[in-house]
Amino acid sequence: MNGNTFRMPARRLAVIATATALAAGPAALAAAGSAHATDDQGRANAVVLRTGLDVSLLNKTVNVPLAVSLNEVQAPQSAQETVLTAQLDGVDGGKAFNVLRANVADAKATVSATGAEASAVLAHAKLHVPGLPLLSLIELDQVTSKATCEAGRAPVASSNLLGAVTVLGKKVTLTAGGTTDVKVPGVGEVRLDLSKEETASRTAAATALELKVSINPLKLNVAEVEGTLTLAEATCEAPAAPAQEPAAPSEGPARDVKPQGAPDESGLADTGGSSTTPYIAGGAIALVVAGGGALALARRRRS
Repeated sequence: MNGNTFRMPARRLAVIATATALAAGPAALAAAGSAHATDDQGRANAVVLRTGLDVSLLNKTVNVPLAVSLNEVQAPQSAQETVLTAQLDGVDGGKAFNVLRANVADAKATVSATGAEASAVLAHAKLHVPGLPLLSLIELDQVTSKATCEAGRAPVASSNLLGAVTVLGKKVTLTAGGTTDVKVPGVGEVRLDLSKEETASRTAAATALELKVSINPLKLNVAEVEGTLTLAEATCEAPAAPAQEPAAPSEGPARDVKPQGAPDESGLADTGGSSTTPYIAGGAIALVVAGGGALALARRRRS
């Protein structure tokens, strides 16, 4: 009677210890190698044409800011714009003035959880400014810019100029990464910067062409134009890469590469053992110890 009284709690204790050890094994494996996401979103921006010009009419008695953005798109929400002309009102006798005409003028900006990308394309385009209704400020075949920012990778920026470029009626050869000055007596001068590309740890920016303009036809002060123009610009910022929590240390060298998410079975004997073997062994040891204690106590009472 006394032996049963002490043996039953010991057995229950051993069973509880074994069950606890077995239950702890899968929980520990499930917690290893988990990742948590960050709230930092990516960004992208693209524009075909952006102007920052001051137009002075009639010997600077009338000043008209020429601020035009053609096909400017921004993301986190993906967007695309395709408009082929840009107009300005109020500088040509009350009529609309065409600043840009093109066969292709396209801007795209996309953002996802893994990256951001922006691109701008301008092809077969003619750009005009007030005071020069018959002479194009610039004519070009095609310019493109692209910026790609992927999470955890180095951003990439690229821009290209294809075909001929004509500035104030003169064909010019542009130098990548440098500046080109074009001066036309009695008309004005234009400074061009080709293919400006910049990258940082998470950002990229590409501009196909940037023009600094100073126009005053025949020094008549009828229409004086000063400022800058940007053609085909693309920028992006990558989303932050998710941080990985450190994995649980392994008890032995891995023998084979296992599928992602599979339990680590390294260090086990080739007799059918699995990752739960240590927990079963621990429970069995607890059972033996508890049983031995109960048996010793029973013998002591009989004596």
